[in-house]
Amino acid sequence: MTQPWRIQGGFIMSCNCDVWCPCVLSLGRADPTYDRCLSWWGIHCEKGNYGDIVLDGLTTGLMVESPGPLSEGGWAFGMYLDEKGTPEAQEALAKIFSGQGGGPTSWFSIMIADFLGSRVVPITWETLEDGWYMGIPKIIDGSVSVVMGADGVTPVVAKNTKYWVGTDVVVAKANKSRIRDWGRNWDLSGQSADYTEIDWTGP
Repeated sequence: MTQPWRIQGGFIMSCNCDVWCPCVLSLGRADPTYDRCLSWWGIHCEKGNYGDIVLDGLTTGLMVESPGPLSEGGWAFGMYLDEKGTPEAQEALAKIFSGQGGGPTSWFSIMIADFLGSRVVPITWETLEDGWYMGIPKIIDGSVSVVMGADGVTPVVAKNTKYWVGTDVVVAKANKSRIRDWGRNWDLSGQSADYTEIDWTGP
């Protein structure tokens, strides 16, 4: 049975679109800059639970490849589960991020055409002075920094959006962004990224 769940924390997305990715305002209906969407996503749970299972401090990584607009589906999809979690927590996160747990990620279940698999791996998540970092040894090395606005000190933020992740989205750019796994070898450095504070509940 699906349990009530909640994840509070942060979300990073790094993709191959030019800055800035059109998905946020088009709600995934716009064409990617270069025909196909190549991306990795990081979700850090500062505080959370799945029923009685504690998810605090765990990070989940996703690799997403879409043949066209994200909302049209056909995704190839791989999942990285934090080795710090208990087997029960890993199973709960796998259910949430495959769309089986309901809530904001439920739409994944109809978007995924090719589930590449899941791996239990060490995942590093860091908040930097000007952005965020997520790393998985030999798989993901990703550092994104905020794009500053006209005053040079305040990040550009899209506010009050209908984006599925959250309403206020920080515009960012990948300083370095490499992902190598499941027959893919992508360098997304210099391309689009974004960050959103999340508070998701399900089912």
